[in-house]
Amino acid sequence: MLDFRIDTFLEVCKYMNITKAAKSLNITQPAATQHIKFLENSYNIKLFNYKSKKLSLTKEGEIFLNYITTLKHDDLKLRSEICLIDNKNLQLNFGTTLTIGEYLIPDNYNVNMKILVANTNELLNYINMGNIDFAIIEGNFPKNEFDYIKVSAENYIGVCGKNCELYSKNLSLEDLLNQRLIIREKGSGSRELIEKYLGNRSISINDFSNTIEINNINTIKELVKSNIGITFLYEAAVKKELKNNELVKLHIKDFKIEHDFNLIWRKNSKYKNYYYKIFEDFIK
Repeated sequence: MLDFRIDTFLEVCKYMNITKAAKSLNITQPAATQHIKFLENSYNIKLFNYKSKKLSLTKEGEIFLNYITTLKHDDLKLRSEICLIDNKNLQLNFGTTLTIGEYLIPDNYNVNMKILVANTNELLNYINMGNIDFAIIEGNFPKNEFDYIKVSAENYIGVCGKNCELYSKNLSLEDLLNQRLIIREKGSGSRELIEKYLGNRSISINDFSNTIEINNINTIKELVKSNIGITFLYEAAVKKELKNNELVKLHIKDFKIEHDFNLIWRKNSKYKNYYYKIFEDFIK
């Protein structure tokens, strides 16, 4: 069992404000301050800097937060396993991004599953808070905070409707800028990928004629089918539509993006072997 003062530390890190953290925990501000001082004395480190009435983590505090977040996650995982000790059926409690959740999760698992579908940034937060045990994502993540296994490498392509004027043409990126770009919401790994690719070529999504931002892949595909705009998606997400000639791949010069899908969990987790077993039994 983790010391109760750890929860105070995590709340202070969440708000970077002792008063707000104390209010969230229903304790007094002096009590919250004492909890932090107890931890600092116990580990003989300084956790926070106070400058111009602003709170920030010290380097030691950042290291402490990283390890404590993992310990907190493992503590919640342990409690969950104890509650299910009489239930012999394994339950996988994990998250996936939209692309993976809708198009790449196999449907032949003989196991109970609780799946949370969200964008990459949200899933990272859910792991840290202990809401899910692990996640399968396509977005970038801090490798100093999470361990991971590569699940697959997927092609990322541009597509348009079958009646689009761009169909069958050999294109440059600049040829696309007079088009409406339909993209995922901020925080999505899919959006981050195209933004980074364009940025490396001094192009922004704002350089397109205009944009539509949507957090639903199926809606994006339907709009593109109707020639409302073009989009960039993982090929796995449009495999069916390409086969049925409902959508067509854009032929863009020198456009080649392949990105890894990864199973991730908190770094240095005591459940590392458990996650490897999940990968071997259910995903590989």
